[in-house]
Amino acid sequence: MEKIKELLPDWGGQHHQLQGLLSAAVFASCLWGALIFTLHVALRLLLSHHGWLLEPHGAMSSPTKTWLALVRIFSGRHPRLFSFQRALPRQPVPTAQETVRKYLESVRPVLGDDAFDRATALANDFLRLHAPRLQLYLQLKSWCTSNYVSDWWEEFVYLRSRGSLINSTYYMMQDFLYVTPTPLQAARAGNAVHTLLLYRHLLNRQEISPTLLMGMRPLCSAQYERMFNTTRIPGVEKDYLRHLQDSRHVAVFHRGRFFRVGTHSPNGLLSPRALEQQFQDILDDPSPACPLEEHLAALTAAPRSMWAQVRESVKTHAATALEAVEGAAFFVSLDSEPAGLTREDPAASLDAYAHTLLAGRGHDRWFDKSFTLIVFSNGKLGLSVEHSWADCPVSGHLWEFTLATECFQLGYATDGHCKGHPDPTLPQPERLQWDLPEQIQPSISLALRGAKTLSGNIDCHVFPFSHFGKSFIKCCHVSSDSFIQLVLQLAHFRDRGQFCLTYESAMTRLFLEGRTETVRSCTREACQFVRAMDNKETDQQCLALFRVAVDKHQALLKAAMSGQGIDRHLFALYIMSRLLHMQSPFLTQVQSQQWLLSTSQVPVQQTHLIDVHNYPDYVSSGGGFGPAHDHGYGISYIFMGENAITFHISSKKSSTETDSHRLGQHIENALLDVASLFRVGQHFKRQFRGEKSDYRYNFLSCKTVDPNIPTSSTNL
Repeated sequence: MEKIKELLPDWGGQHHQLQGLLSAAVFASCLWGALIFTLHVALRLLLSHHGWLLEPHGAMSSPTKTWLALVRIFSGRHPRLFSFQRALPRQPVPTAQETVRKYLESVRPVLGDDAFDRATALANDFLRLHAPRLQLYLQLKSWCTSNYVSDWWEEFVYLRSRGSLINSTYYMMQDFLYVTPTPLQAARAGNAVHTLLLYRHLLNRQEISPTLLMGMRPLCSAQYERMFNTTRIPGVEKDYLRHLQDSRHVAVFHRGRFFRVGTHSPNGLLSPRALEQQFQDILDDPSPACPLEEHLAALTAAPRSMWAQVRESVKTHAATALEAVEGAAFFVSLDSEPAGLTREDPAASLDAYAHTLLAGRGHDRWFDKSFTLIVFSNGKLGLSVEHSWADCPVSGHLWEFTLATECFQLGYATDGHCKGHPDPTLPQPERLQWDLPEQIQPSISLALRGAKTLSGNIDCHVFPFSHFGKSFIKCCHVSSDSFIQLVLQLAHFRDRGQFCLTYESAMTRLFLEGRTETVRSCTREACQFVRAMDNKETDQQCLALFRVAVDKHQALLKAAMSGQGIDRHLFALYIMSRLLHMQSPFLTQVQSQQWLLSTSQVPVQQTHLIDVHNYPDYVSSGGGFGPAHDHGYGISYIFMGENAITFHISSKKSSTETDSHRLGQHIENALLDVASLFRVGQHFKRQFRGEKSDYRYNFLSCKTVDPNIPTSSTNL
């Protein structure tokens, strides 16, 4: 402090006390700043440690416990959603030699000897001729940007894709499988929209707790920023994401008509009952759709360059209506048909439900919006999500909150309506007017035909597997995800008679602005296990190979999560080579690979929201996505509670090589075959043999529950 006093100007004796106070304030500020900086650096160093990932499944060493205690100390008592963003490490750039080695190892099971020798030769040429320069530039990029690959991934994989969004970047989330809290469409829409906007309010105030991996390591929250008020605007060569800071309305589609529904009054967010009143007014409105309005949304499902050109005409003639849709918080579709599980035909009803959410009718979604809430005529819900702004776990977090809150916290009155009273002073929803020229009619018709073709070509199959679930797999002392991945390898081999490159999505949100990485789960070890099962080797031999394959899969998964995967690195090297006008046959070959099996687990992140032990029927059946290849499969799966698994399988009807229902049967058989390798699971197969062929759906029931649901099952 004396040194600081010497640096301050001399104001005379009468100001000596003021000079002392000022020097003390400066010293305290510097000390506080140094402390904050030290804490920030310490937390960043702690979060850069990934040794805990390499520990055996279910074990925690003393150093890891010490590391965890330090993380909790430096994280503070009540961290907010974005508290860790500045402390998260940047995603590392792996070495080119290690990436190429892992790549060659991954393709060995699916390539013949000659093809593998050619791939090896190309890889060696790449390491000698191109890799050093590309790696240098990529390292420089990693120092200058938040993430060396995520911005390119968003731009080149999503925003520069010129195909239809139906075909490439859409996925869906489903409602509770067994129950529907109310059969009233407007009431369910009122509660759901109110809950979604409550989530946005918590998001804006950063009152959502940051996601912690395994309850200890914070994940990047950057993807939450563009969840609401976001639209993908089409461009001739490249789209862009338009995000607004706020929006106080939602856009609603019903029977070919568009409406603007205000969500706030001068006193704040409208109540669920007030929103229900708005949606009921729309349902009761008898006015017909205008000729060009009815199928207008099909343009958002058209190829992006085509929609970009037509949108200019729409913007010129109907700027107000277009802005009302694109500037909405999100899009709501009030469907005129029922959906969900039915007693009469549970199998077909689940498949139709998934197909409707994934593709719709081609003209009843505004595919550009970040997400669309679909409310069916029987009160069933669904969510359709555009992929470019975020990945499934982020929208899944929103959806878990929505289902739990609108059902258990808000609830419904005994007559099925939202709680509360109607507001007679509430203004009517605003019908949007589209004053469009007849010249765009051919474009709408063309887009509608294309959308219906794409939608009709998707073959969706959903089945809940109820013989066992996560609790049984835990008893086998193996990772539940690795268990399912090896089951999928066995089922796919039985379906196609060959192995293929398999894409499993893993997250890289341990790093700042991280998104996803690929786990190539068709490994040499997995193939050896599958062949042993196919050759009817003894259970002991198959089980030994199974455990080796599980260990390999876990090693690949942990490497991907810790930034040591190969596909995002190879992708970034390829983009860098294109920007530098370098021709690399090896990178071109890598990027031309075909993923015939694309898989992903839908994580359950907020288990505290619903007590599935006391309310076992309140489980969501997860969601799904389309296949990545014309002759491939898209498979997602979710563990429903502890004793069931739901699979979503998609393929294309135009392919003669795939059949979603056929693969579903193979998955079912493979689950039982793998379970029978363990002594505790041998009774499952015997039980299966004694049941009817349609056992899969015998346990399903379609229920409408009492709206007076106790709230003790939640802890929001």
